[in-house]
Amino acid sequence: MATGNQSVPKPLILCIDDEELGLQIRGTVLERAGYRVITAMDGDSGLSLFASEPVDAVILDYFMPSMNGAEVATEMRRLRPKVPIILLSAYLNLPPEVTGLVNMTILKGDGPDVLLAKVRQVLPAGPEGAEMEALA
Repeated sequence: MATGNQSVPKPLILCIDDEELGLQIRGTVLERAGYRVITAMDGDSGLSLFASEPVDAVILDYFMPSMNGAEVATEMRRLRPKVPIILLSAYLNLPPEVTGLVNMTILKGDGPDVLLAKVRQVLPAGPEGAEMEALA
């Protein structure tokens, strides 16, 4: 007989950012905390993954070429309005029409602890991996 969360899949987080290094770092931080992560380097690829995968939350960069985070978030809200979106930006003062599209914002300079805290706020059930992180 299966126990606890063995049959419950870990939350899947979609990270979208045109900066490969930041994408890799966030992916590693989230995976070590017990989340599953898929990534995209632009809005179009991110929207394709969002539409085809059972994404539980999104971490979305604001400033990207061709489609900015607000445009991507608008389409995500149209497709699946209840999926939480955390908007990642280097800008301190994003306009309300942008911040109103997302659940939370985070600054690019914030550390992994802030990222994980925000993710846990939008995914309160969190994976068991958070316990592993505390032991690491």
